[in-house]
Amino acid sequence: MTTNEHNHPTSDYAPEHSPRMQWAELAPDVFKAMVRLETASRKGLDPILVELVKIRASQLNHCAFCLDMHTKDALAAGESVERIVQLGAWEESRHFYTEKEVAAIELTEAVTVLTDGFVPDDVYEKAARHFDEAELAQLIAAITVINAWNRFSVATRMVPGHYAPSDPKH
Repeated sequence: MTTNEHNHPTSDYAPEHSPRMQWAELAPDVFKAMVRLETASRKGLDPILVELVKIRASQLNHCAFCLDMHTKDALAAGESVERIVQLGAWEESRHFYTEKEVAAIELTEAVTVLTDGFVPDDVYEKAARHFDEAELAQLIAAITVINAWNRFSVATRMVPGHYAPSDPKH
């Protein structure tokens, strides 16, 4: 029996799709600007919280590539499997998260799913109670950036499963 690169028997799994395009190679200036924006958006925020936000937005946007990347990055940063798994049903498992993390997750959902209406005042005000103004600005930036990454990845059908996080110790 042959196996794929993920060590799964190839006969038992659906075939891997191909990306529609290599957008980063075709629009390198945009990609480089996004990487700079990504770096800038994380400043001053807890890396674990950023990964939770990125995973939750990616779940809502059905971005398999970003889910693969950010769950691996979260694990590499020391996040637990349990908290990552529970994030999809965080409302029923609030006790896995701090109040500050819940406020960030709620804000992530409100900013990500704008078709449900504007960001509600109570969601914003709750986040503002847990983050100082500069942190809140950074959090909104991080949420906005992952939503942009999700849209690039989903539109171009980037293939999940090949990402390996860099060593966080370096």
